[in-house]
Amino acid sequence: MAPKAAKTVAAAAPAAAAPAAKGGRGKTEGKKATSKSTKAGLQFPVGRVGRLLKHGKYAARVGAGAPVYLASVLEYLTAEILELAGNASRDNKKRRIIPRHIQLAVRNDEELNKLLGKVTISQGGVLPNIHSVLLPKKAPVSEEAAASTPVKVAKAKKSPKAPKAAA
Repeated sequence: MAPKAAKTVAAAAPAAAAPAAKGGRGKTEGKKATSKSTKAGLQFPVGRVGRLLKHGKYAARVGAGAPVYLASVLEYLTAEILELAGNASRDNKKRRIIPRHIQLAVRNDEELNKLLGKVTISQGGVLPNIHSVLLPKKAPVSEEAAASTPVKVAKAKKSPKAPKAAA
């Protein structure tokens, strides 16, 4: 019985000296957690997108790359719209982006307009457009009208040698 007691004491001593995680997969001391967004180099939350994909019942299973890909696509579209809306706000001499600027940005870009064709942007207004039929007609210039208009002829300058008239 004595050897059995020695085994338990010997086995308990190393465990108390080094509290290692089970399976060698625990958190190491002093190392900070890195988010999935940081690992992917994105600003959009990869973890949240993954959670919403799982809880949204879009599929029975969601792969590890799906939320990263979706977050990167959403981030790209957002950056594209914000860049164009910022240009529109600068064109209107404003510092803030308002829904009108987003509307102008989306409707003036062919691809974004196709993507958001059926979308109504609240407080966005419409693109400025006057149909060509409603514009005033220009008077047609006929050959007779062009011939009857007097053509200005430059006056000839007096030569410097010409005698001056006595006054």
